[in-house]
Amino acid sequence: MNWIPLIAINVVSDSIRIFIDNYVSDFYFKGKNSVSQKLFYGYTDLFFAPIIALCFSADFSTATISTIILLFLSGFLGSIGGIPYYRALEIEDSTSIGIFIQFAPVLYLILGWFFLGESFSFMQLISFVLILSAPLVIVFAARKKSRHLKVQAVLYALLYVVFYVLSTFIFVKEGSNGINIAGAATLVLIGKGVGNLAIVYTHPKWRKRFYHVVSKSKYKALRPMFVNAIIGIIASLYYKFALASAPSVALASAISDTSEPILIFFMGLLLTLIWPKFGREKLNKKTVMAHLIATILVVAGVVIMQI
Repeated sequence: MNWIPLIAINVVSDSIRIFIDNYVSDFYFKGKNSVSQKLFYGYTDLFFAPIIALCFSADFSTATISTIILLFLSGFLGSIGGIPYYRALEIEDSTSIGIFIQFAPVLYLILGWFFLGESFSFMQLISFVLILSAPLVIVFAARKKSRHLKVQAVLYALLYVVFYVLSTFIFVKEGSNGINIAGAATLVLIGKGVGNLAIVYTHPKWRKRFYHVVSKSKYKALRPMFVNAIIGIIASLYYKFALASAPSVALASAISDTSEPILIFFMGLLLTLIWPKFGREKLNKKTVMAHLIATILVVAGVVIMQI
């Protein structure tokens, strides 16, 4: 299986998913408790899990109990990461969030150093500085009154990335342990679905907020959420297939991490011009330049990290 087209599908799908998340959070939830939409995604995850298992011939016959539990945990951690993710979207636009979540390569290297005894090269340290400086450019380009909100968005995005990286780390480690890739992806999706439902059902305020938004919009809010659920599953599924078929996980993740912020940046500008409610990017000269510089820093950092 050629993994490069799989990465391309993942990057495009995930970029679109972020913009739809941004649109739904702003337009329907008005930037308030948008995490409550995870209730809907919990049901769709559990609905599509057996479909994926059947369509891609999932095989669980040789999987150990520990592998099944850990893959379920991988999905569960991914769902928990959605809480700070939606908090960040309530504060920042899609382009900024796309840049902030590119902390992932740095955390992968830190995990490799901590758990696998790997060391940092001088070039990797330079890449750390470049990637970590990207959000600072956006923060300091903002007006003083909104800088504290920018900092909050960075912290939320960083917390989201921590859960995302841990989820992926577990999947990569356990995904080939006596189970095929379709079976592993199915278990992760089940874990994510259960996590999404648990998060909202344990917070009555979020559950009430979801039903209020859906009823107030006369169920129109469910349309973009359903589309986003399918796109999100496609992005996640193809990324997992790419990781399984690529010559190395680092190479696949590097291409994905380099491409996504570039695509998000240009999509943000284009969508804002043709569909302002969907794009919601700030098109003043200072903001565009800050996002452009931050995107360049992230891309340069990820590329240097692979040297």
